[in-house]
Amino acid sequence: MISKRIVFLGTPDISAFLLKGLIDSGFNVIGVVTKEDKVRGRNNKVEESPVAKMAHSLNIPVFKPHRLNKDFSFLNELKPDLMLTFAYGQLISDEILKIPTLKPLNLHASLLPKYRGAAPIQYALRNGETETGVTLMEMVHEMDAGDIYGVIKTKIEPNDNYTSLSYKLASTALEVANKFLPLFFEGKLNHIAQDQKLATFCPSIKKEEEKLNLDVEPETFINQVRSLSLTPGGYLMNGNDELKIFEASKLNSSVTAPIGTILEVNKKNLVLQLGKGQVNILTLQRPGKRIMSAADFNNGVRDFKGVVLK
Repeated sequence: MISKRIVFLGTPDISAFLLKGLIDSGFNVIGVVTKEDKVRGRNNKVEESPVAKMAHSLNIPVFKPHRLNKDFSFLNELKPDLMLTFAYGQLISDEILKIPTLKPLNLHASLLPKYRGAAPIQYALRNGETETGVTLMEMVHEMDAGDIYGVIKTKIEPNDNYTSLSYKLASTALEVANKFLPLFFEGKLNHIAQDQKLATFCPSIKKEEEKLNLDVEPETFINQVRSLSLTPGGYLMNGNDELKIFEASKLNSSVTAPIGTILEVNKKNLVLQLGKGQVNILTLQRPGKRIMSAADFNNGVRDFKGVVLK
């Protein structure tokens, strides 16, 4: 058991995965901070974040402040040695960063200073990167700009999408924590400043950015799809309906029809014309329906050949 008192801040599934891993590795997590409960679904069901659910299962106190920067008395009461964040989702004030006895740390899912911001995984995929990783860094006032304490790299495979890469990076984050946090606690971990000239930025993905751009090469289109799959899902408009695309593969660089035209529909293929080539749509979803293969889609939808998606 590592005695240093840790407050963990995180929200989504990958943060919950890391929290469980920290406990299994013997870290002393004394409290968890996560986002407020959300109302989800048609029945307006109130649901806790994955981190809150995990913390309850581990008997760790959970705090869900509306605005952490205005409601943080519980942090003073916990008297943490370390604040550790991984995909929490709120900026943290300098006043809060001064509460722990040690420098506050963040596990960021990129190779800093590249891809600072809220969507490093999506941007790495969208830009066709073949490598990413997790950086352990000091939290400072400027977003993701603190000194680096450790990095472990992760390969991005051609078939990785946002969901699969997120879990790979959650595993990498646990590796980083296990390797570097004990050294940090012992004062044996060196740190280096980021080269500010190399910094790039990746703000949150907006709703309008979930619409796929058709006037591109097949590789660019496929990378857009990967970066939004399985959640929230990139989409094209079929009339007034959103048709979500979750997986596609390159066919060629030919242009034989107007952009967005469905060129071929059969048991194996659902061919889409792009501005600079053609792709085969492999997995997709109509509104209100389940995610399905192109073969299942073709079996259930008639007269789709010649449709023009926007």
